[in-house]
Amino acid sequence: MTSTVTCKVCTGEWPGKDYKIAELGLTVAYLHADQFFPGWTVLVLKRHATELFDLTREERSQLIEEVTEVSRTLAVTFDAVKINYELLGNQLPHIHWHLIPRLADDPAPKEPVWRISHQPKRLTPDALQERITRIRTHLKV
Repeated sequence: MTSTVTCKVCTGEWPGKDYKIAELGLTVAYLHADQFFPGWTVLVLKRHATELFDLTREERSQLIEEVTEVSRTLAVTFDAVKINYELLGNQLPHIHWHLIPRLADDPAPKEPVWRISHQPKRLTPDALQERITRIRTHLKV
């Protein structure tokens, strides 16, 4: 299944090279621009696909291994109490996982992040690079 709209991921418009953490086998990990939830990461499939059933069995297996490794890394890096996993695609029809560490001081630990009203927290360029470097030191790729 393909989208009739030009895919922002395939054209390189989203999410942006400044946020890149690492390239894995099938995916690229990016720090989400909103760091209200520290460590919020987006894991983006390198090729265009919108549904898990668009992938081969081997790709699905490798994808879940990459999701697992990045989420483990985030849990260790941020001392997470829980990791939230979101694979939606309603607004951006391209397979991408939101991996969100939920910390001990989480303002609403039982709510999905989408329901928590907040001002987006943008990091300065230096703070952004420091956070990315911190994640990379724990990533086993």
